[in-house]
Amino acid sequence: MTDKTSVKQIEPFAHPAAQAAIGVEGGTTGWKGELLHIHIAPAASYEMEELSKATCVAGRGIEGDRYFLGTGTYSPRPDVREITLIEQEALDALARNDPPLQEGPVVLAPEEHRRNLTVRGVPLNHLVGRRFRVGEVILRGGRLNFPCKYLENLLDRPLFLPLYNRSGLNCGIEKGGTIQPGDVIELLD
Repeated sequence: MTDKTSVKQIEPFAHPAAQAAIGVEGGTTGWKGELLHIHIAPAASYEMEELSKATCVAGRGIEGDRYFLGTGTYSPRPDVREITLIEQEALDALARNDPPLQEGPVVLAPEEHRRNLTVRGVPLNHLVGRRFRVGEVILRGGRLNFPCKYLENLLDRPLFLPLYNRSGLNCGIEKGGTIQPGDVIELLD
């Protein structure tokens, strides 16, 4: 197991995508979302385990998760990976084949998408370079998560193109604490 001190993480607001967004007016405001599911995996390719609550540690990630432990597929590559989110709305769109980018609908369950948090009512693409709260935890949006062939190959489903531009948000944890499904999610700045 790799010790987190040997895994280089990019501070979320230091990522070039966040740097470009910080201080720029715009984006959506006035929304309030909800945390639906929490998932972790102890190592790369392991099945995701659903949690009824989780402890988030600032600068590290979710206790027990592969990126907290430094055992994730992309752990050796410096990036913003303390915690990842995906919108339930994106999963619903895949199940409707909307837009029709593959032969038919693709059902992707919350335990399959490899993101830590599944959320509803949260405009993730607008949160790069922004601070927001999930329950008592404060996150900083670092960069959009891009789909990868790894996920497509792991699940043997056509996911790369349908998830493009809606594959989630990679964040850093500014203030840790405990989260659980049902927690409110709201913009701080």
